[in-house]
Amino acid sequence: MGVQQILLLALSVILVGAAIAVGIDMFNRQDQVSNRSAAATEAQLYLTQVLQFYKMPRSLGGLSNSLATTTADSIAAYIGWPNNPMDSENASFQLIIPTSTAENEFVDIKAIGKSVYQDKKPVVHGRITFPDGIIISKVGTINRDQSFGDFDLFATGTE
Repeated sequence: MGVQQILLLALSVILVGAAIAVGIDMFNRQDQVSNRSAAATEAQLYLTQVLQFYKMPRSLGGLSNSLATTTADSIAAYIGWPNNPMDSENASFQLIIPTSTAENEFVDIKAIGKSVYQDKKPVVHGRITFPDGIIISKVGTINRDQSFGDFDLFATGTE
């Protein structure tokens, strides 16, 4: 075999190896994006169920437009979580009732995705503001060893 054929073979092996590495990286990146989207969708669904529970009359088992007599665990139980925090196949979720202001009450749902890309996990922080029922969600990433208490996307302004 000539030198030219050996060089072409070596170049082909390098190009194929680089293409495989790029393909694996693209797959992992897309896995994290898909995981973040699934977690955000699930968080939006849970926040909508919280709004339903909030507006439901007390005679039907709801909150009658007040968070004053409830806990995060009772809201989590209403929306079907076996416990708070709760795990699904997409993410781990935690429902929180942060300190409310005089004008507004809040319920937050934080999600940490299960996909890891470049040592980071996707996170979603959804908030519903009462009495208006406005739902806002923000997404970001955290280090793989961080937990729910380590991020507040509404405090940092991250979108």
